[in-house]
Amino acid sequence: MEVALWHFRMVKGGSTTALCLSVVAFLFMPAIERQESSNLPIAQSSIARSATLTCDRAAIDRESYEMATIGQARALLTDRTDFWDAFRINRHIATLRELNLDAQELAERALARDPRNMMAHSILARQYAILGWDRQADESWGRVVSDGGVVVWTATLYDVDHKSYFLMSFGRDAVRIYRMGQFTGPIDRTLGYAKFPAPTEVAFYEATAGCPDPSIAPAATIRWSDVKELRSGNWVLWFKLAAPLTIESDRGNRKTLREIKVNLHGETGHVTILAERNTGYDPRWDDEGEAFKNVRGIGLGPWEYNRRMRDTLLRFAEPTSHIKRTSAGKGAGW
Repeated sequence: MEVALWHFRMVKGGSTTALCLSVVAFLFMPAIERQESSNLPIAQSSIARSATLTCDRAAIDRESYEMATIGQARALLTDRTDFWDAFRINRHIATLRELNLDAQELAERALARDPRNMMAHSILARQYAILGWDRQADESWGRVVSDGGVVVWTATLYDVDHKSYFLMSFGRDAVRIYRMGQFTGPIDRTLGYAKFPAPTEVAFYEATAGCPDPSIAPAATIRWSDVKELRSGNWVLWFKLAAPLTIESDRGNRKTLREIKVNLHGETGHVTILAERNTGYDPRWDDEGEAFKNVRGIGLGPWEYNRRMRDTLLRFAEPTSHIKRTSAGKGAGW
């Protein structure tokens, strides 16, 4: 008989941690436990809701701006692991959770300093969605799009280039896709995989905070009216399009696709260890390690996360009545 011995959850990170925390989107990343906060941040007040949001650095309180950009960069690039963490798989749950909560806290502090800071609102819309705090996510996301803003994720587009990063900018009318390199200098890589840039690359961190430079044209644009189906899977979302779209990565990989396979960075899956009981095992004489045989691991993606992201994206998009919503079955596949 085959049994599940235990569940291990892993995270993908970056830096040492920053590189892992997004590249590992291809390996096994942990399901973040949901935590519902009973109290809204101070910034979510009537004053915050009535202020006109802006991306203008000159108009935003300096400390608020820095917490939404440089502070976010430092949180992302902080090395949260040591050598032995590679052998403590459960530690990766805490690593990713720490990063997501740090990003959320910084954005809340930025918003408390200046309720007009569009970047703080946009970061919170993303982070609350990642954490599964639906009420807060909907409030923040609605606030952003009502002022014409966008919510941005870093992402891996596996059918284009699994070693490069993209920015997915979700607006009311369209999804705009940027290459990471459009906002940075030369990209550092490890084993071919892109690394996130230093905090000095503020244009990149402004973009990930929902304020991409308007003078930079997207590498590709998908109007919601051109999306036929949005399918959630174990590891990715599939955008199925009415017409082919050409996308090029920072490494020059160029693909023309009718279906885009997207991993939105933020949550990962878990590894289940399976084995068969050794019927010949005798605890009186045999070592404990002989109690099971054919031990192996199976990686299962964050199915609930991708389904939640699908539904959240479509709640704040127009038009969507024509878009078919589907889900892949839970399992080890995409």
